[in-house]
Amino acid sequence: MEMAVPKTDFADEKHRILAQVFGFPAFRPGQEEIIDTLMAGESVLAVMPTGAGKSLCFQVPALAMGGLTIVVSPLLALMQDQVSALQLAGVQAETINSARSREENVDVWRRVAAGEVSLLYLSPERLMTPRMLDALARLPVSLIAVDEAHCISQWGPAFRPEYADLIRLRGLFPDAAMVALTATADAITRRDIADKLFGEGAKIFVQGFDRPNIHLAVTFKQDWKQQMLAFLRRHDGESGIVYCLSRKKTEETAALLLANGITALPYHAGMEKWQRDANQDRFMREDAIVMVATIAFGMGIDKPDVRFVLHTDLPGSMEAYYQEFGRAGRDGTPAQALMLYGLGDIRMRRQFIEQEGGGEDRRRQEHKRLDALLAYCEAPECRRQPLLAYFGEDTEPCGHCDLCLDTTPAVDGTDLAQLALAAIRDTGQRFGAAHIVDVLCGAMNEKVRKFNHQRLDSHGAGKARRKPEWQSILRQLLAAGYLSLDLEGYGGLALSPRGQTVLRGEEDFFYRPDAAPQLRDPGGGTARTATRASPRTDEPDLSSRDQDLLGELKALRSRLSKARNVPAYVVFSDRSLADMALNRPTSIDEFATIHGVGQAKLKKFATTFLAVIAEYGQ
Repeated sequence: MEMAVPKTDFADEKHRILAQVFGFPAFRPGQEEIIDTLMAGESVLAVMPTGAGKSLCFQVPALAMGGLTIVVSPLLALMQDQVSALQLAGVQAETINSARSREENVDVWRRVAAGEVSLLYLSPERLMTPRMLDALARLPVSLIAVDEAHCISQWGPAFRPEYADLIRLRGLFPDAAMVALTATADAITRRDIADKLFGEGAKIFVQGFDRPNIHLAVTFKQDWKQQMLAFLRRHDGESGIVYCLSRKKTEETAALLLANGITALPYHAGMEKWQRDANQDRFMREDAIVMVATIAFGMGIDKPDVRFVLHTDLPGSMEAYYQEFGRAGRDGTPAQALMLYGLGDIRMRRQFIEQEGGGEDRRRQEHKRLDALLAYCEAPECRRQPLLAYFGEDTEPCGHCDLCLDTTPAVDGTDLAQLALAAIRDTGQRFGAAHIVDVLCGAMNEKVRKFNHQRLDSHGAGKARRKPEWQSILRQLLAAGYLSLDLEGYGGLALSPRGQTVLRGEEDFFYRPDAAPQLRDPGGGTARTATRASPRTDEPDLSSRDQDLLGELKALRSRLSKARNVPAYVVFSDRSLADMALNRPTSIDEFATIHGVGQAKLKKFATTFLAVIAEYGQ
């Protein structure tokens, strides 16, 4: 198979495509080097943060190189939205999938075979059928792009068995360049992806993992329903995602939000497919919808204006958490990520790892990954430092997470830790946190009397402190590795070797006084103030009058998107509308300079939007 030969100089062509097709004046950091490598015929693994423009890294070379580009994507809804966006930009893009009729798919294939399609989006299941592979082998496939590439790795946060068959692509299309793209891959996952897809032949680009526009916060679970409602009320009128661990909790939480006047939709794998699809479609196309979901929701979600992600339970790993909260703020403007977690979450996650199977090595690795997430939750000074360190990046304190904005210092809790550790030792290292707290506080309940724990020196030794404070100390001791959990029994706490050193007075223990005794604002202060600490530097500064025009432009965009049955951002991004409101173009030539306006959108939409701008000016 021969690779297609471009008709023009690549350097000129890539910039022409960027400007005339996509309407952007320059590449974002990291994009051009990846594009150059692919157009030189080399394969690439690109790890880029969400919102950094991964799609352009294969869309631009696809158009510059000619021939056919195959894009492997895991979700039908995502494929259709990306195809719709490309078609509005004047690109000959198509998808063949099970959501379309046989006649529609046959018609698309005829166009593909005739060379009329530049990018063909396929699910891994559809691509790897013998019939599809045989048909594609007869066409000039110049590039293969594997999106959400972490799905191919058993170490990734969302391993999908159907992705495993993609390892055959290198042998089936040896002359095609390949690119694998993901926002979520630590060093182990990156190496695994590269080995499976490319062998020794790929260049790995890691652009960075920081999402500075997202305000990070963690709060100890006290009354999680009230904490959640308080957080969501500050985000009234905004789109967001609330993650729950179970299907039952997802349904109950969505009902609770609806009862409190918040437009919420449930999403989990136990729902009928048509209902899941309908809820996802509504979330993607409407404003001010809160999606309450299990982790079944979210992969590939490309909604740019998600303003918050709230976890009501501890996620499974740092990678999983990064991927999930990364669905907020894709447009680069301020967003919030809040996690609520407690002692029960730690036990639950440890048990999940033990029950999952997969061999001792895998369980050990997953426990280490959970340790990293717990270190993030109990970070002493800055959330971003342990988060980015996990992915191999060093950074100074960010200055705008909940810890950086909180002036409460870590305090020496060695004496308190020794009391707690002694109570755990004296009770036989087999009881859970609730009983240990009862012993420390001097409770005389049935369980205490049953085991004669009222006779211990530890009984009542901590009654000067309230139960929530002891719960916080135990949680921080456990998260920091001073305690271990009996996962095979009933979650009993035991002293680790490090905990023994504290009990013997050979190591100090510092902790952060928890917010649990007061039901504090769980977002780390006023949400809208905190998130503005790191605004996107290229975001237009709009006056109140500009904001009024922006509202009119958004209303027009909404009408146009509904008429075309596509999400609003496919027509124009918020950034493009803000640019229009700020600069108020009065001619076709001026409209062509607006961010994100390529030639196709200029022809389709310029007259309509110019009319609204002119009418508003009058």
